[in-house]
Amino acid sequence: MDTIKVKHEGTLMVAHRGLSGLEKENTCAAFVAAGNRSHFGIETDIHPTIDGRFVCIHDNNTQRVGIDNLEVETSTFDTVRSVVLTDTDGAKGRVDLRIPTLEEYIRICKKYGKVSVLEIKGVFTRENLEKVIDIIKAEEYLASVVFIAFNIENLIILRELLPDQPLQYLISEFPDDLIDTLLKYRLDLDIYYPALTEERVRALHERGIKVNCWTVNQPETACELISWGVDFITSNILE
Repeated sequence: MDTIKVKHEGTLMVAHRGLSGLEKENTCAAFVAAGNRSHFGIETDIHPTIDGRFVCIHDNNTQRVGIDNLEVETSTFDTVRSVVLTDTDGAKGRVDLRIPTLEEYIRICKKYGKVSVLEIKGVFTRENLEKVIDIIKAEEYLASVVFIAFNIENLIILRELLPDQPLQYLISEFPDDLIDTLLKYRLDLDIYYPALTEERVRALHERGIKVNCWTVNQPETACELISWGVDFITSNILE
């Protein structure tokens, strides 16, 4: 890790999959590690299980994070929960490293006063999006959630269900019609940082669109993006 000091200025830091540069991604350990630092938000990814629970994992299956290969959305929650994940060194040995539920993640965000940056993976039905919202409402934390998604249909449904909720469109490129799309659905942006330029950040801000960018792990890059005025930086390890 470089020793350059990152001065945040007005930019807020989001822990990518929890503090995944230190603890295993998308685990309670990673969420708590982020909670104990100065991050503004903690990001995670959720999938539904076949029996209607929502769990925090990036991939469609458990092979990369747990060796055992289970398809999350065609497995029961108990089956998914039984998988012991590998640690950051690739070895198993910590029985606490399990796939968390949405409820567990939200409770950690709430305990440490962190904004939940919640990625909806794949394509969710309206019914499942309504269930996610109900779970978060039951935890009394909806006001502190930012929903993000690559699939714009998820965001369109969320905008219908939650007219005033912060929503960010995840994207890796900057197509010509991007700003028009964001304005049409009242979305902010969460973009792969190499697709940004200072001029693009300025153009987005002129239209009232907030800018998040992923996944920034080099201090030099972070400092440049901060100088451009990005609103959020999502990182594995900067904080």
